[in-house]
Amino acid sequence: MDKGIVGIIDELAKEHILTEEKLQKLLLWQKKEEIEYLFECARAERERWYGKDVYIRGLIEFTNYCRNDCYYCGLRRSNSKAERYRLKYEEIIDCCRCGYDLGYRTFVLQGGEDYGYTKDMITELVSGIRRAYKDCAITLSFGEWEREAYEEWYMVGANRYLLRHETADCEHYSMLHPPQMSYENRMRCLKDLKEIGYQVGAGFMVGSPYQTTKHLVKDLMFLKKFSPHMVGIGPFISQKDTPFAEENNGALELTLKLLAILRLLLPKVLLPATTALGTIAPNGRQLGILAGANVVMPNLSPINVRKKYAIYDNKISSGEEAAEGKVRLEEQMESIGYKVVVDVGNSKMED
Repeated sequence: MDKGIVGIIDELAKEHILTEEKLQKLLLWQKKEEIEYLFECARAERERWYGKDVYIRGLIEFTNYCRNDCYYCGLRRSNSKAERYRLKYEEIIDCCRCGYDLGYRTFVLQGGEDYGYTKDMITELVSGIRRAYKDCAITLSFGEWEREAYEEWYMVGANRYLLRHETADCEHYSMLHPPQMSYENRMRCLKDLKEIGYQVGAGFMVGSPYQTTKHLVKDLMFLKKFSPHMVGIGPFISQKDTPFAEENNGALELTLKLLAILRLLLPKVLLPATTALGTIAPNGRQLGILAGANVVMPNLSPINVRKKYAIYDNKISSGEEAAEGKVRLEEQMESIGYKVVVDVGNSKMED
């Protein structure tokens, strides 16, 4: 093995920080033996804090309406081909009921920035879930809102909020989003969420259009400084009805490498093996776990709407019932030496 690269990996594993130059060198390195060593170090760090446990989150994609027009997303406002839907209050509660019976103790309510759901409607929804499932975590993930809304939802029972920063470079952000959206407001939201007390998730797409290695280094340095409780990354996958329809997808290998680096940069972070990872490779989620991830988010949404939440093409959207999907996931994790657990699965970032 190359002693220089091994030395960089060892430094990262011991100090949990690297210079930008060393991060760039590690990201560009492609020889298999050293990358396998990186994965070994990431697994050791993950098992130090989380053992062999894999936390599951029940994902409920409750609306695919969105007021935004992000260039990469199939839910974008301008996509007239999207078949839109909104789940009703009782449908969402039914998803939670099903998930709870199966052993899920975190529900992730994810959707576009749909102002068809008002602040008060979300408050009522979160309150209802909290009353019914006091021992569960409630995670929200539907974009940028005013601080007042975030505060209200936190007060009635939301615990976590996932909001990918998408890129830590202002200029790159403007290449991915229309002028009405701003990098500054995205960062304002992340700051507000953390100050309010949420467990906060940030993240980015790997291989997004115009992304360079320097952008990725900037992302890693931002995440180290911001210190979120969760980091969600996955490969960029194009969607046929967006301006980026013809762009190349992100690479599996680079995504796995970044997962391992993130585990060593932020040892206690919650790190999902994302649906996008499973979309670009049949065993993508297992490979993500073996690269240092410790969270998987199966879909609890009604089967009839899953294909409609088409943020990118060919998204995993099996016709399985939630119970069948969980059994299959448990088998996949056991096959690589890990186990799905019934647990709220809090981040250890604040321990």
